[in-house]
Amino acid sequence: MASVSKVSILDYFNIVFEGENGKIESNCKACGTRIQAKRSVTSNFVTHLKRKHQAMYDDFVKRKDMKREGYPSAPMHTLTANGGNARYTLPVATGVGVGGGAGGMGALEGGGGGVTKFDKHDPRQVLISEAIAKMIVRDLQPVSMVENCGFRVLLHLLEPRYTPDPQYYIQNQLLPAYTYQAQMTIRQALASAHALSLSLDVWRASSAPTLGYLGVTCHFLSLEWQMGSALLACLPLTSNQILSDFEEVCHSHGVSGRAFRVVSDPLLATTTVKPCSLPGFCQEEDDENDAEGGVRNGHAGEEAWEDSWERDLGVCRVDCFSRSLSHCVREGLRSCTQLASALAKAGRFYSYITTVVPPDKLRQVFDGPGMVTGALGSASPLLRDWATQLKVLRRLLGSVEVLAEMSGPGEMVLGLPETALLRELTDTLEPFMEAWDMVCGERQPDTQTDVQTDRHVSISLALPCVLGIRKHLSETSTPHCPSLIASLSQAAERRLAPILEDPLYITATTLDPQFKLTWSSDPEWHRQVVLQELSKYSADSNTERLPHSHTSPVPAPSPVSSLARPCKLFSFIKQRPMTQAKSPEQELAIYLREEPTDEEALHYWRRKAIDFPLLAQVAKRALTIPACSTVVESIFSKAERCLRPERGRFLPKNLETLIYLKANYRLLWP
Repeated sequence: MASVSKVSILDYFNIVFEGENGKIESNCKACGTRIQAKRSVTSNFVTHLKRKHQAMYDDFVKRKDMKREGYPSAPMHTLTANGGNARYTLPVATGVGVGGGAGGMGALEGGGGGVTKFDKHDPRQVLISEAIAKMIVRDLQPVSMVENCGFRVLLHLLEPRYTPDPQYYIQNQLLPAYTYQAQMTIRQALASAHALSLSLDVWRASSAPTLGYLGVTCHFLSLEWQMGSALLACLPLTSNQILSDFEEVCHSHGVSGRAFRVVSDPLLATTTVKPCSLPGFCQEEDDENDAEGGVRNGHAGEEAWEDSWERDLGVCRVDCFSRSLSHCVREGLRSCTQLASALAKAGRFYSYITTVVPPDKLRQVFDGPGMVTGALGSASPLLRDWATQLKVLRRLLGSVEVLAEMSGPGEMVLGLPETALLRELTDTLEPFMEAWDMVCGERQPDTQTDVQTDRHVSISLALPCVLGIRKHLSETSTPHCPSLIASLSQAAERRLAPILEDPLYITATTLDPQFKLTWSSDPEWHRQVVLQELSKYSADSNTERLPHSHTSPVPAPSPVSSLARPCKLFSFIKQRPMTQAKSPEQELAIYLREEPTDEEALHYWRRKAIDFPLLAQVAKRALTIPACSTVVESIFSKAERCLRPERGRFLPKNLETLIYLKANYRLLWP
């Protein structure tokens, strides 16, 4: 860094030409962009740094501020490492202690030893306050952290002129302002949505059984065929009022009667099912007498729950496909008793090696995201996911000898019988894991995915996955655990096979350009199913229940060519036949004659909506239905860790606000 006694924006540029009247041409040191300006007018250089290189711009502003405050006259405190090599330097103002002693805190509370504080409307003051609020939201931290002494000392060290905002200001003014901004942005997006579906998630904290939340997420398609999702509400859970709370949320956001489908667990009304995990790979294992008993003992109350959607809300419910996969895996694992002991031993071995083996050596084996997490007691929610646990188990089985050599002699090493049994398990569950990855995607470690990107996978993927799973189970044998295949097959037939006969799934898969009818064993019958769905929904295309003010704008007419105007000069040209509107049968026939493509479905229909208007009307609805769990579910898992006693507790209202803002983070801060 150049000396702070002489600060110039040109320090960040290389001057390549200097002409008359002070004109200069410079190349940016970061990206090489050529910029022309005068030495006396450097706004072009400042603007370039501000727009393209924010870090360099912040450095420039900080250097100017340091010069303005007279820091060069103060002694410079140099922090060194690696044998005295300078790492970085910090100016030490008179009266400001770095060590946190009594003198240092006195200077902090007294205003920083004569340093002029920012005005409350100063851009830097506002920017830092917003950054602190964003950190609280992203990490789901308690707002009370801003009152902690260590946090304030750190802020003072980084920017002595900043005045920390008190807790009540962030909690009662800043976060509610962000919430209001997110609500307005969501309502505006939904008002012009092309089509939308909803999903429900229920979560209860294991550390606080009385604390729970209901999340309502909207998946909507814009007029430009861009898919988006937003958490409409995060409400304290009252099990007997789920439907009424849901209806109130829809009404307040203007989506009542507009949702094509609602995705939720069929047992949502009666119980909360814990995430599926491999026995022995999570300390918080499912108890035989916990809420999952509702799965084993039948779907109590499911028929009444289903009728309530149709009768009271006028909308159909769809099972979450990713959760159906998890239910099948859970039932399959319970069928084979000898698997429990083998998995428990594998879990103990994994916990042991991740404790005693250095992480750099473990990465040679467990190089996937979220796989090296230390002891199982401190495992992240990612390792509590059955698909990630299955990947860990596969890596474990493939490197048993290497890991045993790394960890040294011990009694936890897997023997040949356990290894053979677990290999059989991983091979059998492989298609379930592949289907899970397709609909849920590869999730990164929790420390890196503080804000997840929107990744919408529609139900068009469900039907091909079910066909692949059914084929795999029919061709696989499990001599070490014969009951595994039988149980998985029964679970798949009960939970997944109905998808193969459902007209909605058939239509969604057919209208996905990568599949069309290539999966069908009876194309003619499936074609008729799609035509029936087309006639059902295209009949309502002109009477969609959308507010009148939110209808799509009529595009301006294109300029008419001179050739289209009748005149004697072009009388020799034959009159072109009038284009007749295609029927659903004609559109479907032309669409199916095209070769399948790997183009993303929404991109395809954005391009082909003019060619196939009737098909597009149905595709835009079916493709909004998500096949996987929503982002808010992973946020709930992180919130549960924040509620553990050793981390302190949030006020319920505060947690509700933070979950809402974290789920809609990218709407506020793109």
